[in-house]
Amino acid sequence: MNHLRAVLSLIGITVVALTLIPLQWLSVKFDIGDKSYLPRLFHRAVRRIVGFKIVQTGAISQDRPLMFAINHASWLDITVFGSLTPVAYVAKQEVATWPVFGLFARLQRTVFIERTRQRTAGHRDEILRRLDEGERIGLFPEGTSSDGNRVLPFKSAFFSVAEHRIGDKPLPVQPVSIAYVRQGGLPIGRDGRPTFAWYADMDLAPHLWGVLTAGPLTVSVQFHPVVTIDDFGSRKELARHCEEVVAQGLSDALSGRLSSSPESASGKPAGSTVAA
Repeated sequence: MNHLRAVLSLIGITVVALTLIPLQWLSVKFDIGDKSYLPRLFHRAVRRIVGFKIVQTGAISQDRPLMFAINHASWLDITVFGSLTPVAYVAKQEVATWPVFGLFARLQRTVFIERTRQRTAGHRDEILRRLDEGERIGLFPEGTSSDGNRVLPFKSAFFSVAEHRIGDKPLPVQPVSIAYVRQGGLPIGRDGRPTFAWYADMDLAPHLWGVLTAGPLTVSVQFHPVVTIDDFGSRKELARHCEEVVAQGLSDALSGRLSSSPESASGKPAGSTVAA
């Protein structure tokens, strides 16, 4: 039964992709309309087809521009987060060459970066240009994916764009914790989380098939209060704060300690919402 469900999910995702990819290509190529709408529609469709239930805690900041600092455990993070809000991601250059996923990333207007000093300034300028245009940028400051049970150290270099000022105001940064918490209604243990986390040298195809055959998945997404570099004085301190907040959010979600009324991005209490 699970294998039949997985096959039907693949067919559904393929149909949605083949429908939306040409439209998004036209939108990007000829600068037509809102280029963030179709990617978000795609992610929402995939979420429904595969059977993700997202429990959102805290409020998504309405600031524009905005940088999200998100922990990273899997390619699933892209669909989970992308289904909740319009966002352009920052990714390593090799993602652009990946089959299928590279195409999706390019059409979502991902900013690809090479980790060389010669290219760093150009990548930073592209990100700043996007921010000056009011975009929301999704950043994975760990620089790689984890096993989903912990947060790896945030690299302060990724927060260099937070030193950029929009007019006379600092760039808002919102930390976000993503946790894969339940499968088929049951808590996911430490040993079961790699079913959904994609890290180290895992092959993509078997991992994708494992996700599709695993059954309904519940994901916790916690939006923490917005901060700026002015709150800390340096990007290293900002990175450290975001890492600590995101790590605590992940720990709370995995242990079931997550409060039902955490503070929202505005500092006011906000309850949880569920998206199927």
